[in-house]
Amino acid sequence: MSAFGDARFRRLLAGNSVSSFGDSALYLSLGIWAKDLTGSNAAAGAIFVAQGLPCLAAPLAGQLVDRVRRRPLLIVANAAAGAAVLALVLVHSRADLWVMYAVAACYGAASTVISPAGSALIKDLLAEDELAGANAARTTISQGLRIASPLAGAGIYASFGGGCLAVLDSATFAVAIVALLSVRVAETGPHAGAGQRIAGQLLAGAAHLRRTPLLAQITLSATIAMLVLGFYESVTFAVIAAIGRPPSFFGVLMSIQAVGSIIGGLAVGPLIRRVGEARTLGIALGAWAAASLIYTIPALPAACAALAICGVAVPLSAVVITTATQRYSPPRLQGRALAASYMAADLAQTLSITVGAALVDTLGYRPLLLITAVVVASAAIPVVARPARPPTMSGTAMTARDAVSSGNGARE
Repeated sequence: MSAFGDARFRRLLAGNSVSSFGDSALYLSLGIWAKDLTGSNAAAGAIFVAQGLPCLAAPLAGQLVDRVRRRPLLIVANAAAGAAVLALVLVHSRADLWVMYAVAACYGAASTVISPAGSALIKDLLAEDELAGANAARTTISQGLRIASPLAGAGIYASFGGGCLAVLDSATFAVAIVALLSVRVAETGPHAGAGQRIAGQLLAGAAHLRRTPLLAQITLSATIAMLVLGFYESVTFAVIAAIGRPPSFFGVLMSIQAVGSIIGGLAVGPLIRRVGEARTLGIALGAWAAASLIYTIPALPAACAALAICGVAVPLSAVVITTATQRYSPPRLQGRALAASYMAADLAQTLSITVGAALVDTLGYRPLLLITAVVVASAAIPVVARPARPPTMSGTAMTARDAVSSGNGARE
């Protein structure tokens, strides 16, 4: 059965899609805004650093996701993010740049909660064989919207200013909240964790990833890749300058990347079924390595081709990581396992964004891209050559939907 057969999933997908449109329209424009205010590629890249730093709190976020009901938590987190983004109406000059960084950090903090909570809620909502399709749909639509959202965001920013764009994004959070309020889910009950020390509770998700060979291999390879893929956030502005385009051209390149993401999203489900999660991740990493080499060519066709290939890789890697963690983690650890998985990749990416922002104006973008190609290709080798076997599933991995269909609960 397809996830689209569940009306609740369709409503959540619609709300998430609208919110993603607003997020990407603003998020991708924040770098342009920072570059316009300062003239610095590093200042633009630092926006993404600020957004990534809250991933350090991922163990606390995962603990929260496993200790409370996820739907109310998502409603509160979306409301908080929607309120925080309105602070951008106060930005008028370079002196107000700190407000942009603060809002980016709030975005990151909200995402640290929303990402694992949303994925855990989907795990409760759907059957096991529907997860890959559901995650592919969420990622493909989210990335596909970037065909229009960067251009829309850049257009609104250029015509009406960043404050207007912030108000629009805040309204999209309200749409996500309405979608959440419209569904009822038989959620896995919060896990009390009685008798376990707090450190053990916080690190339980990471310990589970380490003990599960497939999850450990996927997490390690993705994390190694993210140690350099964050260079793209600053490198792209340098590439844009090298090909003689204004900073606002960032939106055009992100739209091209979104086209690639649609292709990747359509392919990821069949790929996982055919070659497994690990090798699908390896294909994504190989694509990123090839794109990095193409991106070193200072020409518009090369830049467009590179980002289209990157776009294909994004949903392949994202869906693999989320689906494998959902499938091979028990309900009581969903939040912490997902948070640990996301944290490893996000922390590595934030570190590489920081390094990229610091080096791009002095070292240049080509050496950074060559390093990226070598490191990402190296990360792809183990998951392609010797992929770990999926663990044997046990009854502890039963979803809330499966339990309900067996007569053990109540659903809408």
